[in-house]
Amino acid sequence: MISLETPWSKRDALKTYNVRRWGIKYFDINNQGNVTVSPLKDKGGAVEIVHVVKEAERRGLRLPLVLRFQDLLRNRVEEINESFRRSIAELGYQGQYQGVFPIKVNQLREVVEEILDAGAPYQFGIEAGSKPELFAALSMVSGSERLIICNGYKDPLFVRMALAGKRLGKRVILVVEKLSELRQILLVARELGVEPDLGIRVRLRSKGRGKWEASSGDHAKFGLSTADLLAAVELLRAEGWLHCFHLLHFHIGSQISDIRAIRQAVTEAARIYAKLQKGGLSIKYIDAGGGLGVDYDGSRSVFDSSTNYGLKEYTDDVVLAIQKVCENEQVRHPDIVTESGRAIVAHHSVLVVQVFGSIEKGSEVPAVPPPSERKEHEVVAGLREIHKNLATMYPLEAYHDALEQKDQAQSLFVHGYLTLDDKATVETLFWEICRGIVALRKPDDEWPEELEALETQLSDQYLCNFSVFQSLLDHWAIGHLFPIMPIHRLNELPSRSSTLVDITCDSDGKISKFIDVKDVRETLPLHPLRPGEPYYIGIFLIGAYQDIMGDLHNLFGRSTEIHCFLDPTEPGGYYIEEIIPGSTVTQVLGDVQYHESELIKSMKEQVERAVKEGRLKPSEGVKVLDDYEAGMKEYTYLDCNGHPATTAAAVAALPPAAGKPQRKERDRNGAAPGGDGRPEDAGLVAAAPPTGGRSD
Repeated sequence: MISLETPWSKRDALKTYNVRRWGIKYFDINNQGNVTVSPLKDKGGAVEIVHVVKEAERRGLRLPLVLRFQDLLRNRVEEINESFRRSIAELGYQGQYQGVFPIKVNQLREVVEEILDAGAPYQFGIEAGSKPELFAALSMVSGSERLIICNGYKDPLFVRMALAGKRLGKRVILVVEKLSELRQILLVARELGVEPDLGIRVRLRSKGRGKWEASSGDHAKFGLSTADLLAAVELLRAEGWLHCFHLLHFHIGSQISDIRAIRQAVTEAARIYAKLQKGGLSIKYIDAGGGLGVDYDGSRSVFDSSTNYGLKEYTDDVVLAIQKVCENEQVRHPDIVTESGRAIVAHHSVLVVQVFGSIEKGSEVPAVPPPSERKEHEVVAGLREIHKNLATMYPLEAYHDALEQKDQAQSLFVHGYLTLDDKATVETLFWEICRGIVALRKPDDEWPEELEALETQLSDQYLCNFSVFQSLLDHWAIGHLFPIMPIHRLNELPSRSSTLVDITCDSDGKISKFIDVKDVRETLPLHPLRPGEPYYIGIFLIGAYQDIMGDLHNLFGRSTEIHCFLDPTEPGGYYIEEIIPGSTVTQVLGDVQYHESELIKSMKEQVERAVKEGRLKPSEGVKVLDDYEAGMKEYTYLDCNGHPATTAAAVAALPPAAGKPQRKERDRNGAAPGGDGRPEDAGLVAAAPPTGGRSD
């Protein structure tokens, strides 16, 4: 817990939240104490995130909000492609780089469109791991220059559509995941009279490092063993289609934290490629899969939420590892493909949530009762004595004495010898004693383990208007860490140590692990709440997977999204190009087969019955129905500030920013409000589960 007497500055805030390490020049804190985002780093302006939130509220939007900075998304595409180009040029590599975006990392159309547009100069393509993803890719990727890489298990329809893409002039490569799949592909291809463009995923002995290292090795879910690879080659030779084998694929896991694992895997795959080339095959591509990690905590380590390498080291090592093997084996340098998704989309998206209350341990110490009142119980008096003499006691002794009194009080209460008022006083005094012990600690004091844990035990719980299960599923499911911090008031001392809890009815709906340079923090430094003043917290780097993998726990739906672009001529240096309203009550109920018309009909019948029985006046019945029907159109999250929600229809009616390009407001299924796309459908998405493991 930070002492109120501790001096505080912008430098302290940057260090406390480690912004400049994980922010990699995209995020910073300005002199006003607000978090800024610079989507183009040093080549463009900075936007105060709290300014965007206030503008959203002015437009009638409610939190939680997902802010997408589209210029940052484009910048990530350019940086990865340019880094590979520089590595290839500096090392004298003979092949080229051609990347693809694994659409499962974030299938949202607005995200994929932006990536494809930014990637046009680099012939940047798409990796699809399921039929729905392939259908999207075929529609969005045109021409023969970009690659469409088809991973994951396939059925005949999947294969037919991939081959249809080739007939349309697209470069669609079907990656074989198991030997029987190759036979199926060849059968369908012969029926259609189309030669397939094939890749084969090999199962390497080399393994990744991190949560997804099981994606590789002998027990990996996907890929052919060496024996199966040779059998596949012989099958293609026998069928006369050996020339269709264009791409060698491997993947050793998502978020690879250790660069040495990447070098080892690329070297092994390059050796397989070289042996195949020398055996008479003419393979054009090595696809190194995904795995390019994001340093979420800024520690530059092999911790699961970090990486011990940067982008340049990654591209240099991939290129150099392949080059060394090819030169040793005297074979042609292949073109390099990677499926980096997390590193492209993670940074562009920020979730902003509002704190609407807190749960604190201890409160103002109850006053000693006057002499005329009943005598205070001895356990209460004992705790008062400890509290009074705390400064003169040895801290561990004071803690043990207080703990003994608290335990004794609990036993007395259970057996009926302590009043409820005394029990409340005991609990309050105990936590105030603990708080006092922590406050007495000096920076250089070495404390026993029992006292070290006191700060965590004393932490507040800040109540936040969002759902961990919807917006931050990886934190709940696999303990993944994200940078979290206030987006304003950072020129003030954050004197409260807190954890965050969401509004779901689930004890797991909380965040109690936070990033730290050397370890994992169990509390987050936050500011005291001020009555009547909103307090905003940003959860950063959530652009990968979190958008698409959230669930409907407690029927809290998708958050409202805002898409921002830089513009130095606008107030604040940005403009809002698009608003996608979050889920309404009607939408999430419809997802679980509660249909609006049926619900309203049932409520009308119940209200009419209540009026007939005299339990409601007719005017009261009308008000109940009006509130029920209006509430069906509301945002699923709490209204912390007493403002009506902005529905999809209202968003569509907002005037466009003068002179700025506008796209039609649309729902997640691609329909614009009006016509066949009803306004109430806006903001929904079917969360397709990722296929073939996380490839980024």
